[in-house]
Amino acid sequence: MVSFSVRPKDLQAAVEAALGNKVQRIAISLEEVCVWVRSEDYLAAAQILRDDSACKFEQLIDLCGVDYSSYKDGAYEGARFCVVLHLLSVSLNQRLRLKVYAPDDSFPMLSSVTPIWNSANWFEREAFDLFGIVFEGHNDLRRILTDYGFIGHPFRKDFPTTGHVEMRFDAEQARVVYQPVTIEAREITPRIIREDNYGGLH
Repeated sequence: MVSFSVRPKDLQAAVEAALGNKVQRIAISLEEVCVWVRSEDYLAAAQILRDDSACKFEQLIDLCGVDYSSYKDGAYEGARFCVVLHLLSVSLNQRLRLKVYAPDDSFPMLSSVTPIWNSANWFEREAFDLFGIVFEGHNDLRRILTDYGFIGHPFRKDFPTTGHVEMRFDAEQARVVYQPVTIEAREITPRIIREDNYGGLH
């Protein structure tokens, strides 16, 4: 188990003092502090978490998107898209999880934190590519894992498992072409065939 120099309760108090009314919610789970902020406070809160003397989260180690549209069998109520950041303070040996929800489900948009942590660059591009979350202020927001002509965002819960189009090389045109999906969706149920007296004594 990793030991940290600051106890979670002390870190929680430090984060609450630093962010003030920007804290929407804060909790400790599995010995880690998680703080939620509103989308309008997101950029300012990130700046404070990096610069405050009791926080000093100099490093963004991860940023990812989450789609809550089918969370807990539809019992979830709230915004659909969330961005989760994992922050590390090397100087104070402490970690923090920061969460923010995009206010508009139909066009999820949040501020880019690349001016604060430049490591967010590719992470935000990945969240844009896979979830369709737009990061306002990102200077190079384009797909990073899928093809430039890709349709949709494959990590969204409503994205079809076979995709919208398929790609193949056309020998006559001597290039790659896109076409409608030809794979028929079907439910595969395993069929078990056993010999007579399977598992019995002979």
